[in-house]
Amino acid sequence: PFDMERLEGRTVGIVGYGDIGRAVASRLRPLGVEILALRRRPGLSAEDPLLKETLPPERVAELMARADDVVVAAPLTPETQGLVGREAIAAMKRTAVLVNVGRGPVVDETALVEALEQGRIRGAALDVFETEPLPAGHALWRLPNVLLSPHCADNVPGWVDEAMRVFLRQLERFRRGEPLQDVVDKAAGY
Repeated sequence: PFDMERLEGRTVGIVGYGDIGRAVASRLRPLGVEILALRRRPGLSAEDPLLKETLPPERVAELMARADDVVVAAPLTPETQGLVGREAIAAMKRTAVLVNVGRGPVVDETALVEALEQGRIRGAALDVFETEPLPAGHALWRLPNVLLSPHCADNVPGWVDEAMRVFLRQLERFRRGEPLQDVVDKAAGY
């Protein structure tokens, strides 16, 4: 069991302010949350009404220190691997919770486990890990201040039908010679 707290008045840092990060922000902002975002190109979010401030990746430790809670939604690229490292985790408030729904290797898992074991942060909710599936006997399994879930948030009733609808829309676009939507930029890694 976890004690719940109101989000109103808290500051949430979002590491990785792409589609998923924006979706998180759009759900948090109406609850009275101030949002700090970390993104590779901070200028792209300058006029975003959901955000209090946008910071570049080199200021990740500052974002972690200012946030009451942190949501990691960054893709895994050479630039993001280990982005939330030992220094950034050490900068977090003792009362903070780290949520990772992006990719496991973006967070230094060893440093996170140490912070959790030593009570230097309140907790973590993790949907992704450095090694997936999370190995039996891993320290995260035994920590009482961690909420674990398999990386399957889309596994809800109707997800297969929705995936098929998306595929069929793309197929129709392809047949008409139109540009496809949501194409992965192989150079960017997402």
